[in-house]
Amino acid sequence: MKKRILAALLCASMLLTATACNVKTKDDVQGSSSNNSSNSSNSSNNTTTAASGEKPTIKILTSSSSETDANVIRDQLIKAGFNVELNLQPDYSSTTAQEAAGNYDVYITGWTTVTGNPDYAVKSLFKTGGDYNKSPIADPEIDALIEKAGTETPEQYKETYKEFELKLVEENAYLVPLYTNYKAQAVNTSILVPESVHLSKSRSLKWEDIEFVDSAKNATDPLLMTQTNGTLTSLDPIKGNDGSINMLNTNMYVRLVNLTDDDQVTSDDSLSYNHVIADGNKEYYFILRDDIGFAKVENGAAVDSGVRVGAEDVVFALNRAKDPNSVPEHRTYTLHESMDNIEIVTDLAALDSAKVSGSDQTIRAALEAGLPAPISELVAEKTAANNASGKYQVVKITTKAPFPQVLNYLAHQSAGIVSKEQVESINTWDVASYDRNTDIGYGDQTVVTEGSTFDNHLMCSGPYIMLYKNDYEAVFQANPAYRPGTDAAARIKNVTVKFIKDSDSALSALRSGEIYALYSVPETKYETVEKEANLKLTKIPSNGVQYMTFNQKDGSKMNNVTLRKAVLAAINQEEISAVYSGQKLPAYSTLGQLVDTGNKLVFEQGKSQQLIEQYLAETAGK
Repeated sequence: MKKRILAALLCASMLLTATACNVKTKDDVQGSSSNNSSNSSNSSNNTTTAASGEKPTIKILTSSSSETDANVIRDQLIKAGFNVELNLQPDYSSTTAQEAAGNYDVYITGWTTVTGNPDYAVKSLFKTGGDYNKSPIADPEIDALIEKAGTETPEQYKETYKEFELKLVEENAYLVPLYTNYKAQAVNTSILVPESVHLSKSRSLKWEDIEFVDSAKNATDPLLMTQTNGTLTSLDPIKGNDGSINMLNTNMYVRLVNLTDDDQVTSDDSLSYNHVIADGNKEYYFILRDDIGFAKVENGAAVDSGVRVGAEDVVFALNRAKDPNSVPEHRTYTLHESMDNIEIVTDLAALDSAKVSGSDQTIRAALEAGLPAPISELVAEKTAANNASGKYQVVKITTKAPFPQVLNYLAHQSAGIVSKEQVESINTWDVASYDRNTDIGYGDQTVVTEGSTFDNHLMCSGPYIMLYKNDYEAVFQANPAYRPGTDAAARIKNVTVKFIKDSDSALSALRSGEIYALYSVPETKYETVEKEANLKLTKIPSNGVQYMTFNQKDGSKMNNVTLRKAVLAAINQEEISAVYSGQKLPAYSTLGQLVDTGNKLVFEQGKSQQLIEQYLAETAGK
């Protein structure tokens, strides 16, 4: 079976290499597919599903980075009795343009739960109106289960998520799970200290801890990294949530909390000394540091702007994060909609009277643990804070309902703290009348791109700031105002992220010394890395899941649940994993490794063919 699959992959790859992938507008999509098609009628694997020989056509959309998946799925759908057309796009931006135009029936994509909590794995994708619910799915039962699970403890929500998955996959076939990924990275140990390059289960790679083996190079030589996407969604944290900016924004903006390598919420390396959940699980307190400032770019270098990061910026940043109308193309508001109120606390007595959840300890006592000095005063203005003398700022967040998972969302890059003053000075246009062709928004990639549009207006609160980018790389420099003189400050001053679309080319760059670490190593290349004496491979099960969604826009044939179930039934996860040398884990939904619901996708020979026949009977004469 494995040989048959590999042969099919080779044939499909040859066909795709000979054709062009052009982005279509919505108007272009009316009618047949273009040169990206691969019709199954001439395939030796063809299976007739009805006496008339009629077969439904499925158009698969994905980017070139998922070409292997597309070819295997194409083969499986053909064997089940479908005609198949491939719409393979060269990059993320052109793929999403095709998705928006509706030029697909099924879309191969992926999701990584970078917050480490299950609510993130489902709400944005499947709740009605979710910012990444592109199909779209609008199901009140699905919505109710997502909301119910969000209020429950891990012991309680296991059964709720199990029911959610069954409705999502088995009952309605809204999603076709393909596999769960491993997360693997490779490090050149002759150049970098391997222990300094963290591999976290959910959090993106943090740069500030990385060190050269020759420590003298930390201040002079650039850390050379890579990522696939060179077209950046936005450097405004709330306007993007994809592979083009997750790692970049994670390192450019500080947050109230972080995640440890094993997904525990921590105040380490954040804007907060400590965070506390109050009794009732609706109120959350954060006591802020006074040693982090915003960086800006002057004369091609990162400089201290002289502006401190404070509670005023936190309130501003999180209020806009939870407001779907705060910016056009807001892509992360559903992650933060649980927050009801964000405020600065100035009444010290309020900290003395409130208790920690499940404890008799006061909020004040919990917040004071390990501070430079005990709290003597709470101040409203960030310039008045002086931690050494006991003057602090405290932010309180109140959620609409008990929701401890809010802390995981506050660790996400979209909760990065931006400068209130700077963002308001850039975003002077009216949101309702915003024109992306003429209006400049904070963090637009055009302002950091070399050329006529370059006008770097970024002010970054994290350990790094981007100096500029072009078609080939993005260049960063350490924020001199980020906890200077402490162990938390960035070790390496300069970072260059090279844009390398092809995974084989990225691995070649690592092996040749053109880059020093490869954050994402394909499963098929593990052995290659392990054979290199100066490379170290680290691998863990990830929260990344590859899956397919359906085009359920008005008029799409994929609104028929029987047809969706026929596609679902054609997928054999074991065959897909075999192509990757067994280095894929089973999946049932985007919950992946987060919650063990016990649900499994079981391939049944002939089931897809039966469902195709049922679909043809249902639609006969229509």
